[in-house]
Amino acid sequence: MKTQKIFTAIAIACFILTSCKTEKKEVKNENVSLAISGMTCEIGCAKTIQSKLSKKEGVIDAKVIFTDSIANIQFDANTTSKKDLIAFVDGIAGGEMYSASETTKKAHACSEACKEKCETSTDKKECKEDCTMDCCNDKKA
Repeated sequence: MKTQKIFTAIAIACFILTSCKTEKKEVKNENVSLAISGMTCEIGCAKTIQSKLSKKEGVIDAKVIFTDSIANIQFDANTTSKKDLIAFVDGIAGGEMYSASETTKKAHACSEACKEKCETSTDKKECKEDCTMDCCNDKKA
């Protein structure tokens, strides 16, 4: 009788495990740029918003550029939406500090190669003329 119960339990477990199918949803990548007002500093504001966005379900990548007051977000449209992301940013810090809205302006991000070129250039003036990115221009002589 005991072996029959064990055998039945094993059979039921095998049936349940083999009958459950996991469907893979295809990721629908979308991008949005949000203008964020209310940020007062890079570490406390921009990095906090970026960190919270990065942890939100459906967000694949988030970059918040303090100097431009813009967040570039790559997300899975099957999981979240632009409207949800705007509401999420608006709700950070109790909902009274930040305000987000969709924008067509994209924040730039200097590549490491650009930064290195400007930092090591023997002719800083030439580099300033070649590189139009703000992060490189800040390092010019």
